[in-house]
Amino acid sequence: MIKSPRRNRELKLLAGALLLAGAALAATQVSAPRLGATVIIAAALIYTLLYLASHLALRVFAPHADPLLLPLAALLTGLSLTMIYRLDLTLAWRQLAWVAVGNIILIVLVARFKNYRSLANYKYLLGLTGLVLLFSTIRFGAGFLEPNLWWNLGPFSFQPSEIAKILIVIFFAAYLSEKRELLSVFTRKIGRVSVPDPKHLGPMLLFWLVSLGLLVIQKDIGASLLFFGLFLVMLYVATNRGLYVAIGSVLFVGGATFAARAFSHVATRIQIWLNPWSDPAGKSYQLVQSLFALGSGGIWGAGLGRGYPTLIPVVTTDFIFSAFGEEIGLVGVIAVITIYLAFVGRGLNIANKTADDFGKLLAVGLTAVFAIQTFVIIGGVTRLVPLTGITLPFLSYGGSSILSNFILLGLLLKVSNQSIEEASEIK
Repeated sequence: MIKSPRRNRELKLLAGALLLAGAALAATQVSAPRLGATVIIAAALIYTLLYLASHLALRVFAPHADPLLLPLAALLTGLSLTMIYRLDLTLAWRQLAWVAVGNIILIVLVARFKNYRSLANYKYLLGLTGLVLLFSTIRFGAGFLEPNLWWNLGPFSFQPSEIAKILIVIFFAAYLSEKRELLSVFTRKIGRVSVPDPKHLGPMLLFWLVSLGLLVIQKDIGASLLFFGLFLVMLYVATNRGLYVAIGSVLFVGGATFAARAFSHVATRIQIWLNPWSDPAGKSYQLVQSLFALGSGGIWGAGLGRGYPTLIPVVTTDFIFSAFGEEIGLVGVIAVITIYLAFVGRGLNIANKTADDFGKLLAVGLTAVFAIQTFVIIGGVTRLVPLTGITLPFLSYGGSSILSNFILLGLLLKVSNQSIEEASEIK
């Protein structure tokens, strides 16, 4: 093995993550056995080998990459496999297959992708591809435009917006790194308010409006909120201008008000959020069951395999956090949230240590996507914000979500490794 202090630290943390995930699976198997012990051990071994292979790839091709991100991802996917195994055996095998594909993509990305800055050369192509992916699921029918969020590929389905979000992050990072100084200097005035030259901000606003327009047509509130938050965070980080936050807040409030009045599905989501008890057996049933599950979990939870999370519709995707809340309690879900906070913290740390503007903004954008998506789904199932219907990174069931998050992980690791290598060469 190649000697690397960071990789040695990663291996220790990875061993701990794998042991914790294995203990969770063993506890579930004892409480609610679904398969024989031999099959469970074989599945756990496959899962372990997958992450050891990713670790070895990092040791060889990215020895200076952040040592905490891979163990955190391993722990989250291990918990995901445990809960999905407890809920739906068929989906558990599919999730394990997607985790395998995700690790393979991570290994290929780390081994073959040499310089993340090369992505900036294709910013417009990648941005356009992201838009095409968003548009590709809209079908023309009797209602002119019929919203659809998935590609159906035989027995599998794929959500292209999951890949589109990565491409749009790359576009934003490349464009803002190129135009950040021009966007930071306000040379025009509207009344007494100074604003940047519209020709520099125009392409960004156009791209944002088009992407949000497509998502509104598709009635995908979660993705719309995700892209809006991403746009605002990256623009603020690039320019350090509070005016953009103020303008963005006004746009958000105005857009939310318009959407609530113009689209019945948005109004319904807001009504359910404000008063889920108005129709607990109908439109609010899913959220009400989620709140009951979280409440019944108490401080310590019912125990893995001992709750009734199957009473929540679509529990393996949108509401998997609620399933954990019932079975591992408040203490357990605080631990899960801490894992997510650690992942976000490491991503921001990578951005802080990266010298070039593109790499810094790329790391911020990828971390922001991860953080906003996590906040939106946890906030939705706990009634902190309206339900949006997006997946919880690494934890929810879903192939497209798993693959996009492994790509996100791989890019963060490449930025981390390359920035430290270049800093070492300068010294």
